[in-house]
Amino acid sequence: MAESRLAMALAGPLSLPDGPVAVLRPPAAYDLPLGADRARVVTGYCPDAEVWAGRGYEVTREIPDVASSIVVVPRSKVLARDMIARAAARGPVLVDGQRTDGADALWKAVRKRFGDVPSLAKAHGRAFLLPQTDALTDWLAPVPARGDHGYVTGAGVFSEDGVDPGSALLAEALPAKLPAHVVDLGAGWGYLAAAALTRDGVERLDLVEAEAAALDCARQNVTDARAVFHWADATRWRPEAPVGAVICNPPFHTTRKADPALGQAFIAAAAAMLLPSGQLWLVANRHLPYEAALRDRFVQVSEIGGDGRYKLFQANRPRRKPVS
Repeated sequence: MAESRLAMALAGPLSLPDGPVAVLRPPAAYDLPLGADRARVVTGYCPDAEVWAGRGYEVTREIPDVASSIVVVPRSKVLARDMIARAAARGPVLVDGQRTDGADALWKAVRKRFGDVPSLAKAHGRAFLLPQTDALTDWLAPVPARGDHGYVTGAGVFSEDGVDPGSALLAEALPAKLPAHVVDLGAGWGYLAAAALTRDGVERLDLVEAEAAALDCARQNVTDARAVFHWADATRWRPEAPVGAVICNPPFHTTRKADPALGQAFIAAAAAMLLPSGQLWLVANRHLPYEAALRDRFVQVSEIGGDGRYKLFQANRPRRKPVS
């Protein structure tokens, strides 16, 4: 197997000092050449946290007391800069990421501030080493705050700049009355859940969200006593008993490349937790091929609206066994 970019960087001019290393936001599939005896994984994304913990790594949400850090560049530019700034204030930082996620842009921004910094370009990405510095305070993300739309959002969460148009369409399409027990799968910062709680009939609503920062915002946006919050992988979480309805605006990528299998896994999870008479309300981008997955898991599937970018579905009567 070819040596990874990070392994080459650590073995060469981008080596880090001895001692514990915080590794910020490594995906579960990330090729980390440091063992659990040295690396401390920092992430708020539940599926990744579970995988790294299962491998024996210490997992935390905040940067621990370490000698240095590795920042794995996320898709969010604001989050990437925030992580680099916080890590650099503690010690040297090795930044590693793909060009498509903005690694080159970050490298150029750092060079503009600090001059030449050691770097390694390989495999459509770049790693570079930033010395310890307190000069990046302007890169720190604003604390989660309530925007003009009336909701608290934060850096790095889905739809951090405002209400997602697809979620807004689904919220408008929800019926005036919903079953007693509703689950919002992939609840984000709580917009759909807040809308569902305005409908008649709802006695409990579970918000299931994998991103801890988004769930922190949801707790501020949804203060209704009927709401219950779960930091969990929505594709694996199950309620204590089958529920009457699931509402969902499923994610379709963990990188910049679309992955319809992720949304299809949400559909399968929804079907598995519903009562025999249960119903799924779902919004999706028009280009995503969810129709077959819906028909495979539900007896009745209807497209109930949408616009040029989004399509809305209502699916009833989950199948105990998928067709295919």
